[in-house]
Amino acid sequence: MAISPTSSRPLSPLSGRRIFVVEDEYFLADDIGRACRALGADVAGPVGDLDDALRILHDGSILDAAVLDVNIRSQMIFPVARELKARNVPFIFTTGYDKVTISPEFHDVPILEKPIDLPAMGQKLAALIADLHC
Repeated sequence: MAISPTSSRPLSPLSGRRIFVVEDEYFLADDIGRACRALGADVAGPVGDLDDALRILHDGSILDAAVLDVNIRSQMIFPVARELKARNVPFIFTTGYDKVTISPEFHDVPILEKPIDLPAMGQKLAALIADLHC
């Protein structure tokens, strides 16, 4: 009896999920996008500008989770974070800054310090999505 090679393969942790990436450092944005795709995700972005991020937020598409750089071209990402929170979309902040720079309303949001541990980021995103759908 032959077994299909795809039948026993476990789903990737982010399979079928759409992850929104906002990061203004080109190479890091590319690395985050690649890491998410390697885990089965579709990536919205990456974008490195607050206006582009807001445009994606308002394009009507579904977002399952997000990775947000706290400081995008000298602008804080909080308007995007507030809207994601209002929509109940889980997200992670990335930063090279101290946690003190995070607005108190977001102290419950996981923070990954740069340089980012990409495997840990993927696990954290998968856990946030799983927690939301329990």
